[in-house]
Amino acid sequence: MATNETTYTGESGVIKFTDNSSSSVVGVASVRSFTIDQELDAIESTVMGSGARTYIPGLRQFSGSMDIYFRDDTAAGSGNINLFDAVNSGATTSLIELYPSGETTGIKLAGTVIITGHSITANHDGMVEASVTFQGSGALTKTDL
Repeated sequence: MATNETTYTGESGVIKFTDNSSSSVVGVASVRSFTIDQELDAIESTVMGSGARTYIPGLRQFSGSMDIYFRDDTAAGSGNINLFDAVNSGATTSLIELYPSGETTGIKLAGTVIITGHSITANHDGMVEASVTFQGSGALTKTDL
């Protein structure tokens, strides 16, 4: 395995995405950054007389976001127009793969998501950027590369 045993650097990160109109994931072009959040509910199980609160693990979920330079092309491998269309068409689920340190070392995170937001920002002195938010549906899986 080519697991990265030191610290990661973000310049090699990769995101792949598809919506349910396609059967394979494609790389999202011009990625600036991404965030993935995992949460586990803590369910209180305290009983009277215990003197201290106790908890048990409950349901887990994941969500995330990505910042990209906006592209409106449909060229192979751009992936960006699919992100816009996933919100615009109301696609129910999409597949996403995130590689924090590239596709050859470290880990791959993968899951099914609903794209919950796509915003475009244009400034007179900068690049046109897009921010995308997503909510996981089901488990987030981790695979060592």
